[in-house]
Amino acid sequence: MSSDRHDVMTGVNLRQEISDAITAGNGGEAFSLIVRFWDRNPDSSAAQFVLASFEKLDPQPVLSSCRVAILRSFTLEPCLPLFKAAAVVRGINLDIYVSDFNAYAQDILDPESRFFRSKPDIVVLAVQTRDIAPELWNDFADLSIEQVEASVERVKREIQNLVRVFRSRSLAHLVIHNLEMPAMPNRGLLDCRSEGGQLEALGSINRWMLQLAREISGVYVFDYDGLVSRYGRMDWHDEGKWLTMRMPVAADHLVHLADEWLRYIHPLVGRVCKVLVTDLDNTLWGGVIGEEGFSGIRIGQDYPGASYQKLQRVMLDLQQRGIILAVCSKNNTGEAMEAIERHPGMLLRSRHFAAVRINWTDKVQNLREIAKELNVGTEALAFLDDNPAECHRVRSSMPEVTVIELPADPMKFALTLRSVPVFERLMLSAEDQQRGRFYGEQRLRAELGETAASREDFYRSLNMEVEIMGKEPEILTRVAQLTQKTNQFNMTGKKYTEQQLTQMIATSDWRIYAMRVRDRFGDNGIVGVGIVQFRDLACEIDTFLLSCRVIGRTVETALLSHIAGEASNRGFRKLSGWFMSTAKNAPAKDFYASHGFRCILEEAGRSHWEFDLNVDQRIAMPLWIRLISPAGQMEECHGRTCP
Repeated sequence: MSSDRHDVMTGVNLRQEISDAITAGNGGEAFSLIVRFWDRNPDSSAAQFVLASFEKLDPQPVLSSCRVAILRSFTLEPCLPLFKAAAVVRGINLDIYVSDFNAYAQDILDPESRFFRSKPDIVVLAVQTRDIAPELWNDFADLSIEQVEASVERVKREIQNLVRVFRSRSLAHLVIHNLEMPAMPNRGLLDCRSEGGQLEALGSINRWMLQLAREISGVYVFDYDGLVSRYGRMDWHDEGKWLTMRMPVAADHLVHLADEWLRYIHPLVGRVCKVLVTDLDNTLWGGVIGEEGFSGIRIGQDYPGASYQKLQRVMLDLQQRGIILAVCSKNNTGEAMEAIERHPGMLLRSRHFAAVRINWTDKVQNLREIAKELNVGTEALAFLDDNPAECHRVRSSMPEVTVIELPADPMKFALTLRSVPVFERLMLSAEDQQRGRFYGEQRLRAELGETAASREDFYRSLNMEVEIMGKEPEILTRVAQLTQKTNQFNMTGKKYTEQQLTQMIATSDWRIYAMRVRDRFGDNGIVGVGIVQFRDLACEIDTFLLSCRVIGRTVETALLSHIAGEASNRGFRKLSGWFMSTAKNAPAKDFYASHGFRCILEEAGRSHWEFDLNVDQRIAMPLWIRLISPAGQMEECHGRTCP
């Protein structure tokens, strides 16, 4: 049977299996099959089936909601079902607004436009080169150097004006397509030899756009030209549909455009993974270590081992983005660890893995244990395996886990992993880059805790220092990141963008507290956030969260004590805050009650708590924590300098 025929038959069989699972009320099984079906058949017909099937799931997986507006200069309606289906199988529900054809400028320049009334979270500005710079696209050969320069400056001014007007009216993220290069320059080979050639002119605009995005918060450049180049400039376009429907993208490539948009959507809505958990046999190396032995597995610079080494190189690149690596493998521990530590072809060693489960236990149980050990939710895990049965088992039992099923051809492993959107990041903090070190230090803390005589002795032995930081731009970047990624110890679950935080601190009644924690083992970075609003006589805690890395070390009490002390010093009588229950923040449920707050209102899924700053006992600063205020001065702890 040909591969095309096999794919068709597989698709038909999966459709029936999905329908059967839905009829049987097996939502987890059905969702796993829907994901597999989409990954194997991502076309328009499959998109309609996926969206219809998803509506019938019971229970439905929890989705992140996102309002997306697309401002465009060309027809892209056939792409929208593909975009929505690709998002649904990755855990995102899209509400999409599309501007009228070629009306992108009017939408931005009119403050009362339907576009602004749609209140998008993310805006995609998709404008073709031929539409915004027709003279540079069609008539370049007729232009003088002076005319080329004038056209380039005109395009820059137009883009800059649109971006600045947009930012003055909206706090949404803005993703701008850069300009596509022609497949064949108007002047042919002379273009590369001429001063101010067509490719150079368009390239200068693209480079300028990158600089513009660096200067304006929440603006990102979508490398549309790179996307077209990746799939082939000559193959990307459908000239017939362009002339008849003003739809330039060939049908086969619409899903690639949708997937590339999703690479931006994932990090912007916080639908990302913190941990990559990998299998070993036929994943990190070729072969089965238990059958072929140390010298029999395939890993190295030459074929076929080079494919596995390239996959490991991708994992090291992900670690530099702050992704934690872990192992989950059915194997004999000794043999597998010997290969990891001693095989000359391995790039990854045991020091690169924050958690390891090499045993014969069910992988679902091992994944839950890994999440618990790393103090993250299971939704923060991505699971990489070559075995379809293991992938299906994890998808069915843990639909919140991102499962990456490797293709049959090992030469495609590296590209498959690089393409996974849950590992994309649009901002990288110092904490992200040091995350591997953080987890190494965490193991040392755990060992110290096992030898301490009491919990208080353990806290004192850590020599903890908490610094409350100000509102520098680089701090706001990390604060926004924490609001979007922190789920377990998060009192309200509110998410903020950097531009929203910037707007907050521009007013006098909002205050943002960023908490940095250091101890004898190292610097944990910024791991806590408090956002408060001072109004009337009350200080309302809008957001209070703590990274999972430092839960259980009393630093949250230090932050709360500092907020309460500042509110009292400014003459406020009450400190209050909400607890809003989510599926993931049970560790924060008793925080206010354990610090002397009284519940004054309780309703479905949330409760409001209050602390009387005039009557109630002060919230004590832990004696084993040294606190540094934003002014760089040591705080006083109940009349004593903090040790």
